[in-house]
Amino acid sequence: MAVSDAARANHDRLFGDGVSNLSVTDPELVEYFGNFAFDEVLAHGDVDEHTRLLAVLAALVACQAQGECRVMLGAALTNGVSPVEVKELLYQAVAYLGIGKVLDFLHLTNDVLTARGVELPLPGQSTTTPQTRFDRGWDAQAQIVGEDRLQTMHSSARPEEKHIQDWLTANCFGDHYTRDGIDLVTRELLTFVLLVAHGGCDPQVRGHVAGNLRMGNDRHRLIDVLSQLVPYIGYPRTLNGLAAVNEVAPAQASGE
Repeated sequence: MAVSDAARANHDRLFGDGVSNLSVTDPELVEYFGNFAFDEVLAHGDVDEHTRLLAVLAALVACQAQGECRVMLGAALTNGVSPVEVKELLYQAVAYLGIGKVLDFLHLTNDVLTARGVELPLPGQSTTTPQTRFDRGWDAQAQIVGEDRLQTMHSSARPEEKHIQDWLTANCFGDHYTRDGIDLVTRELLTFVLLVAHGGCDPQVRGHVAGNLRMGNDRHRLIDVLSQLVPYIGYPRTLNGLAAVNEVAPAQASGE
């Protein structure tokens, strides 16, 4: 089996024309993985490259794949993803993965950006203050989960749990979702990717499938994005994500 012309062209466009060491030690894997990831997968669906690169970066962070993330980060920056968008993706990931899983990727990204001559820190993207973060977070969260459900989440919280609901609104949504650099619709899509790629978050994945539907990321878009993740997160987590999509947004009887 040879690497197809399309796979080679896509690979070279993303990563340059260098030859991987695996081409010498594992040529068969390079051939069939390359044909799958850089020809068959890229030819499927209509996810624009910019969104796809952000989604793959999010998945690699959630998978803790530092080596592959460094390579993909270079490809993303070369092909139009901005340093601000990369940082905003990582900041968004903190709310869903925790700083313990994101810290090394922050350092990795800083190293890559510095090597490319990007001056750090980047311009600030925060739009809230300590006084406004809860209210702004409420507005963003309500768009995603629905105003009625958000009211219920807060009103039904037990006294010993209420602070967590308050933190969810003020911190997760107020500190993160309200930032500039990535729009709200894309942030919600990336949250879906982070949770699917992380694994073990099935209730939250279902919740963010519903949130994506409210934001306009329909069933077809979610499945197209999941399809782009297969080479990077494997089939089990992809299929778990697909099950969540099918549960929340089942296909129509016509087969849609």
